[in-house]
Amino acid sequence: MSVLDNAAWASLTGPHAGFAERAGQAVRYPVDVSVFLAVPDEPSGRVWDDVAALAGPGAVVPVFPQAGPPPAGWELLEEMAGVQLVDAGVDAAPDPEAVRLTAADVPEMLDLVARTKPGPFLPRTVLLGTYLGIRHRGSLVAMAGERLHPPGWTEISAVCTDPAYRDRGLAGRLVRAVAAGIRDRGETPFLHAAAANANAIRRYEGMGFRLRRETSFGRVRVPEDWREAA
Repeated sequence: MSVLDNAAWASLTGPHAGFAERAGQAVRYPVDVSVFLAVPDEPSGRVWDDVAALAGPGAVVPVFPQAGPPPAGWELLEEMAGVQLVDAGVDAAPDPEAVRLTAADVPEMLDLVARTKPGPFLPRTVLLGTYLGIRHRGSLVAMAGERLHPPGWTEISAVCTDPAYRDRGLAGRLVRAVAAGIRDRGETPFLHAAAANANAIRRYEGMGFRLRRETSFGRVRVPEDWREAA
């Protein structure tokens, strides 16, 4: 299996191990860093109990294909088809207008994410890697950065643009700039997108990404009475 088949696990047991919180077979990022919680490729025993012990009663966690279906009583909240794309000749290049974003920029980053909804971005997500932004008259109008980090790979994520500045190519410029930094470290960029977002997929393929696999994103809720039932 490729590390990309279970990228969150490969990240949390590899380059991002310093972030990992663990209970038995389950590992996760701190809840203010990332929503990802992962299990091994071939879990054994009561893996869903380990997930529940780590996340806690009532918590929302991902669906794990490696673990099989969740037990009875776990509520399925969402299931969405997705795709995973990998660098197949991306025209990566630094951007002269891109600035490195830091913890001081997080309030603006959170505001931009709230208005554009590119996916989860939390108060300390910025710690996962390099985040770049473009400003106009001092305001942050576009950003992109690094999220999961399996050995040899880095995921590009949080790609978003203020609605008033769309169709100017800002997001594409930032994706190329983030990809250039990943390449400079001797790693390979990859990313995920919703399968229904045909426009985004087409743009990524135009940059030089190619489809690696189809996947799905799902979330389930741990039963509120899990401790009594476990």
